[in-house]
Amino acid sequence: MSEHEKINYVEFPSSDLGDTRAFFEKAFGWSFVDYGPEYSAFSGAGLDGGFYQADACSKADTGAALVVLYSNDLEGSQRKVEEAGGTVVKPTFTFPGGRRFHFTEPCGNEFAVWSDLGV
Repeated sequence: MSEHEKINYVEFPSSDLGDTRAFFEKAFGWSFVDYGPEYSAFSGAGLDGGFYQADACSKADTGAALVVLYSNDLEGSQRKVEEAGGTVVKPTFTFPGGRRFHFTEPCGNEFAVWSDLGV
C-alpha cells in the first residue's frame, strides 16, 4: 500500500533489459512485467521499481544512490550474484553492525548486499 510522502518506487537505467531481468530473476527471484520494449517493472524485491532502456548506469562513486539488499546468508548471496553473471566490485567488509559486499549486475548498475555480524 502506498503511503503519503514515503519512498514508493525506484527506477534504474539498463542498456539491456533482457540481461538485467535475467540476472535479478536468477540471483534474487524477482518478478518482472514488461511495459513495452523500453521498460520492465520488478516486484518481490522489498520495494517495487523498474528498469528503463538507457546507456547510463547507476554507480555510487559517481553520486548515485546505493540500493542495499539484506541477506541471511551473505556468502550464499554472493555466490548467487556471481553465478547469475554479477561482478563483485567491493569484496565483503565489516562496518558497525554488519558486513556487506558491492556488486554490479551485467549492465553495470551497482548494488550492495549486507547481513548482520552474526550471520
